[in-house]
Amino acid sequence: MPVDTQLQILLSEEGAEAEHIAKLTGYLREELLQLDVDDVTAVPGPPVPPGARAGETALIGALQVNLGTAGTGLSEVLNVVRDWWGRCHGRRPSLRLTLGDDVLEISEATDQQVAEAFDQFLHRHSTAGTRRPAL
Repeated sequence: MPVDTQLQILLSEEGAEAEHIAKLTGYLREELLQLDVDDVTAVPGPPVPPGARAGETALIGALQVNLGTAGTGLSEVLNVVRDWWGRCHGRRPSLRLTLGDDVLEISEATDQQVAEAFDQFLHRHSTAGTRRPAL
């Protein structure tokens, strides 16, 4: 079973201006590029529904992180994302992290809840492929 190395990060905020979401996404991308990952690419988010007015939908910023073969890549990325999210003052964007078939969604959570959710997400991926068959 191949190890998933593509982590998708979606940021969204209800009623936010496109420029605000672009700045948030850019700041996070800059921080992630400092890690030992192969690449961090900004990708287009889902299209805005036809006829929707500004402020009616959540704008989305999206990043694709190629974790490469670094064993600590996912852990480092999650630490940066958690720290970055914690520094978002006022309104915090909602986050959706997708790795393979696993999805982690964060919205209106306490710092403790976010830390626990990220730890569980990391644990699910750090134990994948290392389970021994039952005897």
